Amino acid sequence: MYQPEEDALFDEWHETIIRVRYSETDKMGVVYHANYLVWFEIGRTEFCRARGFSYRDMEENEDAFLVVAESYCRYKAAAYYDDELMVRTHITEKRRRSLRFGYEIIRVSDGQIIAEGETGHVVTDSRGHVRSFPEQYNALLAAHPILPGQAERVPENNPPE
Repeated sequence: MYQPEEDALFDEWHETIIRVRYSETDKMGVVYHANYLVWFEIGRTEFCRARGFSYRDMEENEDAFLVVAESYCRYKAAAYYDDELMVRTHITEKRRRSLRFGYEIIRVSDGQIIAEGETGHVVTDSRGHVRSFPEQYNALLAAHPILPGQAERVPENNPPE
């Protein structure tokens, strides 16, 4: 059944700014290709954090892990040492036991899309058995981001101390 609120979830991008460090480049100052996957991870971590939770919360409170099952990156232009980059992240698919994030990496100075890609995740328990996404975190993913200065959301079964 079609649910309009799901379309809104898929359309909402989270933006994180990073700066290319010297250690992320080769001798010519060009970013090494594997770093893009690290930046994707930063993007999805900050996407979740902006909605009031971290991976650690799910792992410790629900024995739920987001395992990377696949990744894809298309390199469109080079990034260089000291470039300021925006990592844009959004959810492209959400199912009961899996989640897919989409990414764009954009050079801030000129708006050039440097790379785009996706990662697919399966929800497992600590023994590696596939399980359903915990409902309270599912609800947080669908929530609008917390603005700076707002109180952090806490899942219902994890009240503040």
